[in-house]
Parts: sequence; structure tokens; C-alpha cells
Amino acid sequence: MRVFLLSVAWVLVLLPGPSWAYRDYFTTDQKAQLAKIQTVLIEAIALTDKGAVDAGSIAEIASRRLGELGYTMVQDRAKPHDAVFKVKCEQRKTWEGTTAAGGDADLPDAPSRLWKGPACQLTYLLGEMKVKWQREVRTNFEDAVTAAQSAQAGDPGAYAMGKLNEGLEKYEFPLLLTAEWGQPDRLLKLLDSTETSQARKVKIISLLGEMQADEALPRLKQALQDRDLAKQALAAMGNLGREGIPLLVEIMNTSPDLELQAAAAKSLGQLGGLHGDASVVPPLLAKLKDPKTDWSVLTEVAWALGKIPDKRSIQPLYDLDKKLQSMRDPENVQLKKLKEAVFWSIKQCDTWDQFS
Repeated sequence: MRVFLLSVAWVLVLLPGPSWAYRDYFTTDQKAQLAKIQTVLIEAIALTDKGAVDAGSIAEIASRRLGELGYTMVQDRAKPHDAVFKVKCEQRKTWEGTTAAGGDADLPDAPSRLWKGPACQLTYLLGEMKVKWQREVRTNFEDAVTAAQSAQAGDPGAYAMGKLNEGLEKYEFPLLLTAEWGQPDRLLKLLDSTETSQARKVKIISLLGEMQADEALPRLKQALQDRDLAKQALAAMGNLGREGIPLLVEIMNTSPDLELQAAAAKSLGQLGGLHGDASVVPPLLAKLKDPKTDWSVLTEVAWALGKIPDKRSIQPLYDLDKKLQSMRDPENVQLKKLKEAVFWSIKQCDTWDQFS
């Protein structure tokens, strides 16, 4: 049983993020279709307690915002299109049954079966196939009648639709769809735009990492020069190719910023685990043994070593563990985190007792 549990833990370390876990749902041909999506048909519906109302503003927002990524938008089903983007906005969300757990269903913006208030559900079709990708935009109030009365806004349905429109203006569904369709070039182009906000650039960089878009590596290296983007760029590099290892080692060892040192160490562990590349172990061990290493950085180094089980790590981790056990300070949160990281990594690296 112990061997099984540790094996499961190791598998979980290497699995991709849940939002991309179902990509194997698509066939090779379907993935190729996604990558070539250019023309998108927009279908929008708006429902209030009084029935269907004009959804023109919803369709306009969807068209304009997807257009920012370079897509061609149509609203006539008779016109040629590569995919259908559907937006259904309701004053009172209709119960549509439970969804399977895992993947996108567990994301904060996934459709919630508990939410009965105003919501827009976003889905898309590839050909005639309804894809598992689903997102939901909600208002910050559940009862539109009460909210409209409090705001002295008149018709509750119109008030709810107005707030949902505001939510669609802010929600980054265009970036999520572009990542879902596997089109990093569009994201990179937007990343380079002078009109793109820093917050949006952070989101783009995060998505490029989750997509494992190796072509983004040169641009991520440039992003390291921007203090506001550097940490996210380092995290994204942890999901890309081995080419980023030397730069990550350099940042871990020379950056004056402790947060960047820690982020680089974490990404080294991710890269080592992702590619089965033990070349990251020696620089991590050197950092582990360096008495000048800050505890916050040391914690990420320890976690990283556990993601690449290597017998060279066993004794240094035991030595550090022995030193830490002599330190008893229950109020020291960072010490507690470091002890946890070292303990976990020892269990990953020292597997002798599991098979003896």
C-alpha cells in the first residue's frame, strides 16, 4: 500500500494541469482543425423572467473581443465558419444537471450547479460536435430583483443583463479560447502589443506555459527583463523545453530578487520532472548546500529535488533534515514549510525501504 500511495503521489506531480488534461479527447485531425480556426460564428441568447430579449449587445462584445485576437467573426449561420461560439445569458440560471468532476469542471469559472442567479454560459462547437470546454460568467448578486431595487435600476432583467455584459467585458474568454484551440502565435502577437495591459500579459504568459508552447520561449526570456512579468515568465518556462535550463540556473544563482530565485528553482524542478532530465540536480544541490541560501529559496529547491528522484540528493537532504529537526520554533511558518518540503523530497528520493 505504501508503495502504491507514493507512486500515485509521483504521478500527480508529473500530470499536466487539470484545465488541459482532456486534450486527448480530440483526435489528431480535430486538433489540426482547432489550430486552423479563423472564422467564428457567434450565437448569443439572452433570457429574463419576461422571456427572450435582444442579445445584440452580448454578440457585439463576443465579436469585438475575439476580434482582438485576429479572428473573423460572423453572425449568419449560412456563412462559412470554422467553429461556433455560443453565449447563453440568463437572469435566472436554468438547471442543466450535474457535470463530471475533474478537468475544467473544477475551475473557479466552470458552470456551478449551485448558482441560480444571473449567469452567462460559454461553450463552443467544432463542426457539429459540442466540446467539453465550458465557462461561466456570474454577477456578484444572486437575486436580480433585490439587486435592481437596491440600485434603483428599474427592470431587474435589464439590470442583470447589463451586469453580465460588464462581466463579459472583463472576463478573458478570448485568451482561454485561443489557448484551448492551440494557437500560441495569436497570444504572442497580443503579448507584444503596446496596448495590452500588464495584467493581461501575465495571463497570456501563464496560458503559454500551460499550453507547453515551446515557440514562446524566446519571448518569455524577454519578459524576464520586466519585473512585473518575470515571475510568471519563470513559472511558464517550467512547462517548456530543456533549452531554458541554463537561464533558470543562472537566475537561481545570481538574481538579487529572492522571489525570482525561488521561482527559478521551482521551474527547474518542473522541467526536470517533465523531461526526466537529471542535469538540473547538481545546480539544485549546490544551492541546497549553500549556507547563504535564503529559507524561502531553499524550500523551493527542496521541493524541486523531490520531483527528480536522484540518489545524489539523498544524503544532502538527510543532512539538512537533521539540522532542521534541531530547530524548534512553532511560530516560524517558513521553517515549517521548509521541513515539509525536505521531508517530502526525502520520501521521493530515498526509495530503498519501499522495495526492500
